[in-house]
Amino acid sequence: MPPVAAYVGRRLLRALPIILAAVVLNFLLIHLAPGDPARTLAGESGSANPEFVEQLRRDFGLDRPLGEQLLVYLGKVLRGDIGYSFRERRPVASLILERAPATLLLMGTAFAWALAAGIAVGTVAARRARTWLGSVLSVLSLIAYAMPAFWFGLMLIVVFAVNLQVLPTYGMATIGSDERGIAYAADVGRHLILPALTLGVFYFALYTRLTRASMLETLSQEFVVVARAKGLSERRILFAHALRNAVLAVATVAGIQLGQILGGSVLIETIFAWPGTGRLLFEAMLQRDYPVLLGILLFSSFAVVGMNIVTDFAYGVLDPRTRRT
Repeated sequence: MPPVAAYVGRRLLRALPIILAAVVLNFLLIHLAPGDPARTLAGESGSANPEFVEQLRRDFGLDRPLGEQLLVYLGKVLRGDIGYSFRERRPVASLILERAPATLLLMGTAFAWALAAGIAVGTVAARRARTWLGSVLSVLSLIAYAMPAFWFGLMLIVVFAVNLQVLPTYGMATIGSDERGIAYAADVGRHLILPALTLGVFYFALYTRLTRASMLETLSQEFVVVARAKGLSERRILFAHALRNAVLAVATVAGIQLGQILGGSVLIETIFAWPGTGRLLFEAMLQRDYPVLLGILLFSSFAVVGMNIVTDFAYGVLDPRTRRT
């Protein structure tokens, strides 16, 4: 077996107990939380009598002991069946796959601009650490780090959608539009700007401060002093030597957070009515749709594990010493 395949196989085997523990914990927490899906559905249908509620509980298997429900759910997951939505009357997998592209687009855009801009601004802030520009950039990144994302999103809506009226406030595309091709992509891009900025602003501030701190530490190392003594240009020292070492810390944090960014997308997708899995999770939580909640959390667990493996490979690219390890 190739070394890479063997490594991935070992990581996946070690991740299985973690995923299993997450599945069990999510199941218990959700089912022990206040609320009854049967009563919620019965109340919406206008037939909230005890007989109808009990019938719904039997149909959904909620009348069984919690331990038995857990074993049934684990058996279904092992067979690749993650459940059936109480509310939508559809398989949970189809609901998630229908919403996943929108979330991946939002998360990918937010992560990409936050990482690129954070590394760039952090590098400039470190290079100009003792100047007014470095101080301004440090203060702005600290403000962005402490600023609530929902407040920032609302301010963007007020400025760019209400006052300037240059960007849309909700949805992924214009309602009723029949545009195709480039025109449709441009429409989606306009709708993407505000939620992507809102979702990525915290991570941008974090990567900026982390890059700045790592760069300041790296620039004081002996190999940088030796490079300067050899007469290398400051640009080459900065990008070819210092930045490549400083970005390792950023890669570690970024790789972990990329798998966890779904938690932040729940609030952002709700504010901007973005039709992704984050909004689906919020709606399922309000409707007590347990299978949908568990399905999304299961996919999130796999995403975190997968991104940890990808981060390790990124380490191998950035630092050849880890490949020998």
